[in-house]
Amino acid sequence: MLELLFVQKMGIWGFVLILVIVLLLFGGKKIPEMMKGLGKGVKEFKDASNNSESDNSESEDSSDRIPKK
Repeated sequence: MLELLFVQKMGIWGFVLILVIVLLLFGGKKIPEMMKGLGKGVKEFKDASNNSESDNSESEDSSDRIPKK
């Protein structure tokens, strides 16, 4: 909760300052590589969560077909 208060008070200049610091730390060539890796990670996470949801729905469907004693 405390972190959210910090972000709300930060404003546009705070974001600009953070971007400048990141640019100085990692350099202009590394940032696109990092964002590409982050995008791949998010895509893999979404694919995995979609697969687990479809697996769960398939297992629920198959459990409906099994006769209960």
